Amino acid sequence: MSRPIIPRRSVRKPVSMTVQCRTHSGLRDTGEIYDLSPEGCCIQITGMFFKVGGRIVLRPNGLEAFSGVVRWISGDFAGVEFDRPLYGPVVDHLALHNPFKGMPRGF
Repeated sequence: MSRPIIPRRSVRKPVSMTVQCRTHSGLRDTGEIYDLSPEGCCIQITGMFFKVGGRIVLRPNGLEAFSGVVRWISGDFAGVEFDRPLYGPVVDHLALHNPFKGMPRGF
């Protein structure tokens, strides 16, 4: 049985931001956020394994941490839905100051 496709509530903005990631079990690694919206993001972490439905905490450099749930996985990439939406102007600010540098190979 397949899940219905639910359209995104917001357009994701392309970014390149370093992020610290921690799972509920305490595993930690550094990764990269490649797109961002108030409701979620796409991250790449090469040293950790995620599972759909798993809870994670993300902490971009210089920002407070925010938590979310892994909604999809493709190789080293994962889509995260935030527990609480980010404030729209904060997303705009982050996109402006962390411009997209291109997707890595494999996405």
